[in-house]
Amino acid sequence: MKTHPLPLAELVARIVAATTPPAPIAAADRTDARAGASPSTPGTHAGTAAAARRNGFTLIEVIVVIVVITVLATLVAPNVFRHVGSAREATARTQLEMLGSAVDAYRLDNDEYPTTEQGLAALRARPAAGPQPREWRGPYLRRDVPLDPWGRPYLYRSPGEANPDGYDLLTLGRDGKPGGEGENADVLGWK
Repeated sequence: MKTHPLPLAELVARIVAATTPPAPIAAADRTDARAGASPSTPGTHAGTAAAARRNGFTLIEVIVVIVVITVLATLVAPNVFRHVGSAREATARTQLEMLGSAVDAYRLDNDEYPTTEQGLAALRARPAAGPQPREWRGPYLRRDVPLDPWGRPYLYRSPGEANPDGYDLLTLGRDGKPGGEGENADVLGWK
């Protein structure tokens, strides 16, 4: 039996057609089969089975489809995963801006930033430790302080090392260590 290569559209159409269940045998066909009609008569169960076999697809066609899907996956997957790192960095920058705005609102009410000891928790609940705020009008955040996109708490220092008159707010990136490049780079709230 000689096979000919099929265009991709026809190959997909044959696969879809082969996966649809065959139509049920009509009542008239069943009656003909009981009445002694030959099994090879079109319209009988045997004729339907032969038609179903013709609508199937060969092993080569299945392999071609698997190869096409594999090639597409190898082309698409790196592009998807390349953007995951930049999306996490963008999320971290957005959250740092939101937290920075809440810290600034805290300072407007209390004339001081929360201390390092009080941390970002002072934005959700009146701090119990350290100097008591004069006019705490919180909560300054609608929800709990979020974790960074890599699942760790944001780092907050007041007074800051980089900003001695203010505060430092940052995340250390994917690796959780200072410095780094790419997705491991620190995301700084003041840059």
